[in-house]
Amino acid sequence: MAGLLTLGWRADAGARIGKRRLFDLATTTVAALAICAATAVGVLEQSSLDSDSGTTQQDSGSARDSIAPGRETVIAAYTGAPYNYPSAARIVDPGEADFTIDPVNWYTNPFKNPIYYGARVAHWLPGGTAGAGIDFIHSKAIAPLDEEVNFSGTRNGQELPPRARIRDIINKLEFSHGHNMLLFNGMLRLPNIGARISPYVGAGAGILLPHTELQFTDGAKPRTYEYNYAGPAAQALFGFEVRLAKVSFFIEYKYTYADYEAPLSEMDGSWLFLDMYRQIKRWFDGEPPPGGHITTTIASHQVVGGLAVRIAPAR
Repeated sequence: MAGLLTLGWRADAGARIGKRRLFDLATTTVAALAICAATAVGVLEQSSLDSDSGTTQQDSGSARDSIAPGRETVIAAYTGAPYNYPSAARIVDPGEADFTIDPVNWYTNPFKNPIYYGARVAHWLPGGTAGAGIDFIHSKAIAPLDEEVNFSGTRNGQELPPRARIRDIINKLEFSHGHNMLLFNGMLRLPNIGARISPYVGAGAGILLPHTELQFTDGAKPRTYEYNYAGPAAQALFGFEVRLAKVSFFIEYKYTYADYEAPLSEMDGSWLFLDMYRQIKRWFDGEPPPGGHITTTIASHQVVGGLAVRIAPAR
């Protein structure tokens, strides 16, 4: 009994430590991004004041116009720290397997190669209040193979044990090149905070283009290691843009939701477009994926920061 109590206390303590580390990572990331943005703004503003001390009032008005939100195209890149919620994952291969792993505590390793990154192209309409754009998000979702979890269902006609390490059944389960989302967004600017800080909100929907990686421990079937279309995705976001003359720094919170039904091709792929071509060809030929499908949902909190270049139309 004492041993069980000790193990329970250690599990609770581990969970608390994990949550505290998550909180520390998020707050540290936000603070670092905020400090970087504030420092950059201060340095660049001082430089602008020093160089423009002899300019006319008309020049000053032109500079104010250049930082005011308006019609413009924005090209941006960002990185950050995501957190994936745990979820159940089901593998169905008709006639051979139908089992569920519950839960999978997907982790992200955002700063380990391949790192977390995102890119955005957006266009703001005249007046700068409403806009639309495209986000590509390269995140990761990796199963912790040494965790003991619940299994239910069968494989090769045999019931799986109710509790086992993931590694006992599967020695690779991840979307790590990555948990990719291509999203089409609508965006809305909120009232400015001072002359340079522009808050905004947005929401979007799109598709999942993950690199699905799955291999069974017993090696009875070939691994799946390729890009594919795996289902729909969506996001909601809120951020702050710090506007300089031609560029902006921004800090942003995202909530993303991905509904997976990833095909298991039992093939090693290569490039995204070649892998997608093979998948589309299978669809047209009416061929099901040889290894069945893996289904799961991955919901994520993401805190990101980045740099945007603004291109305004000629006046």
